[in-house]
Amino acid sequence: MTTPEPLSPVSRTALSVARVRAFESSRADPLFVDPYAAAFVTAAGLEPAASGPPSDLARALAAHVILRTRHYDDRLLAAGADQVVLLAAGLDTRAYRLDWPAGTRVFELDFDPVLAFKGRVLDGLGAVPRAGRTALPADLLDGRWPERLAGAGFDPARRSVWLAEGLLVYLAPEEAAALLTAVAGLSAPGSRLLLEQGRDVSATPPDPARTHITELWRGGLGPGTDEWLDGHGWSTGTTSLARLGEVHGRPLPDPSAATAFIEAVRRPAV
Repeated sequence: MTTPEPLSPVSRTALSVARVRAFESSRADPLFVDPYAAAFVTAAGLEPAASGPPSDLARALAAHVILRTRHYDDRLLAAGADQVVLLAAGLDTRAYRLDWPAGTRVFELDFDPVLAFKGRVLDGLGAVPRAGRTALPADLLDGRWPERLAGAGFDPARRSVWLAEGLLVYLAPEEAAALLTAVAGLSAPGSRLLLEQGRDVSATPPDPARTHITELWRGGLGPGTDEWLDGHGWSTGTTSLARLGEVHGRPLPDPSAATAFIEAVRRPAV
């Protein structure tokens, strides 16, 4: 039997996200339930999160992940598109746990070791997707992925909704711009793009819990992500993390440090 290919450092951050989602799902009043998150943690040989995060930064990151997950759950279902593309899907299980309209297709793009690990765990659980699911091994920094997506059945002439959850911060500015330019080229008018506003990563405080996640951040397009999108054929709106905390009764550890979430709609070509 061959040994599974190890996950890269950035890909392993998906396991940290799975731990947070598993912990939230175990609460008496969860904002969402991911019934598969704990299985990923166990399969990776990690200890489940039996209590809250150990440091201020870790607590802030966990609050971000929890509110982000619920927000994107809601916005994906509200988008009204039957083509859903999850960029750097990681251990996202929305194809399995959300109540998708009939006929929805979910395309999951990520590195092959990530998708293979996820597939092994979900197959072992007998999990059945609630939408048509296509797992597509791809390097999003390789310009060939749009062709592969189209070859898998994605139709760029029809409206779609794209999710780049927690992705751009791990990319350099030029990489983030190239990725979003490719997304724009595949997005029919009325398509939606969900992503984070971005932050100034140079101002990130050190993490005494040594999660190492922030050491991988490269900044993406930073705090001007919405402005970049507005200038490249999208119309954007934002929802602050602090506002989501208020709506869901989850006040943030430090509201002043919160970011925001962007929902961009593709404009018709002029």
